[in-house]
Amino acid sequence: MSTLTLTLKEEPRQRVDLSPLTPDLLKGKFPAEISAIELSSGNRRLRVSELFSLSGDDSSSLVIKNSCDKLDRIGQAMNTGSIMVHGDAGAYLGFAMKNGAVTVHGNVGAYAASGMKNGLLHIHGNTDDFLAAAIPGDRHGMVGGMVIVTGDAGDRVGDHMRRGAVLIEGNAGDYCASRMLAGTIAVLGKTGSFTGYGMKRGTLLFSSVPVMPATFNDCSVHDLNYLPLLIKSWQSLDSKFAKLAPRSRVRRHMGDLANAGKGEILVLVN
Repeated sequence: MSTLTLTLKEEPRQRVDLSPLTPDLLKGKFPAEISAIELSSGNRRLRVSELFSLSGDDSSSLVIKNSCDKLDRIGQAMNTGSIMVHGDAGAYLGFAMKNGAVTVHGNVGAYAASGMKNGLLHIHGNTDDFLAAAIPGDRHGMVGGMVIVTGDAGDRVGDHMRRGAVLIEGNAGDYCASRMLAGTIAVLGKTGSFTGYGMKRGTLLFSSVPVMPATFNDCSVHDLNYLPLLIKSWQSLDSKFAKLAPRSRVRRHMGDLANAGKGEILVLVN
């Protein structure tokens, strides 16, 4: 058996919902059945065969080639297997993902990892706004699992995030961890303004001092015993975070004092 590979023939005119194409939903289906699956694109329904050339038959590992930013909801609610995307991906990547792994070699649209419950999302590129954040009307953003971003992330990373870990090797935009409920966000680059705005709980780990609201209290420099264990847990990852030297000494800021104030912003101290 060979890996099921979908190669995009040409960029579609409108956005396409790829949520029906996950390893668990395709399990047991023959290539002819997969080709006949209909995908929503605006007010039209397009067969998979109209958009993609298919090869292979092992749907437990799905590969999407020649991808573009109009392919939305890749890996939505997937429960098993893996998806490899060569090219950009659209919005809602890994939305409500339950398990498995999605890897993207390109940039990603808004609301990636929103509602994600478990699994791994590895983005070798940049992400748009609202990474791991709640969509309008939802109480929680990401609720579990891990996201690794090798590039930069947009505004509102982790807005209403409930649980899980987001590791960003580049920079993050404004309002990082805004209204965050719990979980961990680490950024090796810089962050924009209003970091931790409305944050209730959770841990933010930065390599440089962020611009945060006045409602965060500087608690001076501390040695935190749990921090080396957290950093060591990243050493098996395919990421710059795996090379981060375990250390316990950080400058700690507590807040947002306007919203319970139990969150912490930790800045690494050499």
